Amino acid sequence: MDSAASAALTRRLERIESQLELSQLPSRYAMALDARDLDALVGLFVEDVEAGSEGRGRNALKQWYDGVLRRFYRSIHLVCGHQFELVDADHATGSVYCRAEHEDGTGWYVIAMRYEDVYQRRDGRWYFVRRREHPWYSVDVTERPGPDFIRWPTDVDLRAAMPQRMESWRRFWEEGDPALPGRLSARP
Repeated sequence: MDSAASAALTRRLERIESQLELSQLPSRYAMALDARDLDALVGLFVEDVEAGSEGRGRNALKQWYDGVLRRFYRSIHLVCGHQFELVDADHATGSVYCRAEHEDGTGWYVIAMRYEDVYQRRDGRWYFVRRREHPWYSVDVTERPGPDFIRWPTDVDLRAAMPQRMESWRRFWEEGDPALPGRLSARP
């Protein structure tokens, strides 16, 4: 095998390894979150991660998650789908569907959401740079979504961003009968 073919094969193998590692990140996140393993959880993020009001870095992110996870008792995050695009050898973006359930007092709440992720490879390992969640709905497990799509948590300003956040969704409905969405949904 000549050096060009060898280099091409090396790049292909690195790409496959990257894809395999990236595909595990959402599941590793969900399992660490539900196990309340904060060290494993923040270890999935770059060292200098932005942690909002807590500051920067994994210690700041750990403090942020500690506060969030003490707001409810049990949780289970079910990863339902994951797609990602490699931007280059060390950067990627992706989306993850998740159905999360949380025990809060006497309620058991379901949140269907989509995470928008930014990933980066550092020292040969892939990490989250950023995760943003965009909920479809949040209701008690005994209720159906809508017309109030977000009913939990009550102390956080959360809005149902999905599916209207997707440009293809908006375009699909704009190209049809403008009255149809109102007939199909109480809150289009």
